[in-house]
Amino acid sequence: MPMKFPTFRSRQAGTAEKMWTRCPSCEEQLFNKQLEKAMSVCPSCGHHFRLAAPVRLTQLLDEDSFEERDAGLVSEDPLGFVDQKAYPDRVAAAQLATGLRDAAIWGFGRIEGQRIAILVMDFGFMGGSMGAVVGEKVARAAEAALDERVPLVVVSASGGARMQEGTLALMQLAKTMAALERLRAARVPYVSVMSDPTTGGVFASYAAMGDINLAEPNALIGFAGARVGAGTIGQELSPGFQRSEFLYRHGFVDRVVQRPDLRRELAQILRFVAPAQEAARG
Repeated sequence: MPMKFPTFRSRQAGTAEKMWTRCPSCEEQLFNKQLEKAMSVCPSCGHHFRLAAPVRLTQLLDEDSFEERDAGLVSEDPLGFVDQKAYPDRVAAAQLATGLRDAAIWGFGRIEGQRIAILVMDFGFMGGSMGAVVGEKVARAAEAALDERVPLVVVSASGGARMQEGTLALMQLAKTMAALERLRAARVPYVSVMSDPTTGGVFASYAAMGDINLAEPNALIGFAGARVGAGTIGQELSPGFQRSEFLYRHGFVDRVVQRPDLRRELAQILRFVAPAQEAARG
């Protein structure tokens, strides 16, 4: 009887995908450990990869300063929505893939010692879509910032409202805007950071309403898609339409900030608004 030898999977085939990432902009093969050290920014072309919410919090906040709130909130299925799979199954799959309960995390933290309320969205969780849980967390973050009179920072990454929750998702636009209006009336600062992408109902509500609006480079920002916009007005759109640099040139974004500079930029803004905030308290 001929001897049978065990088969082995190629080391390259087994590990290459986990060790390397191809940049979608310049197609450079990037070593994952080096990409992580570069804050997930391509060193060749400057492409900003999308970040998971926990990674974003680690990059922005002082070490061990984050205190998460409302971690137990989870989506329900008010419509019994089913497309190719049931909505609860989609939520469960997203939870398994990301380790999150929903598409946003909020809590309190510090940036260079300055205490803030912060909410960060995760595009990896069902496209960062905003349902009742995300809207509730935004509202609670704003209300907590108001109660404690600390600045609010929101980092958005979303395709818009969550269709599986229908009108309940759309109601979050009004709810979040009402909470931010109360914050504005009390002169508590709100800084919005728009990453790629920030679109749909999230853009149409809280993402675009910061006292200061920042954006990462080349982030897709806007309400409807470019094809819808072009069809609506019946003409071609300008090159780079709905990218952060275009919005900056037209006064809609206050500053486009490279990711390695974002923490320092936020710290400077918070120091700038602190005197006005103290005056409002008095």
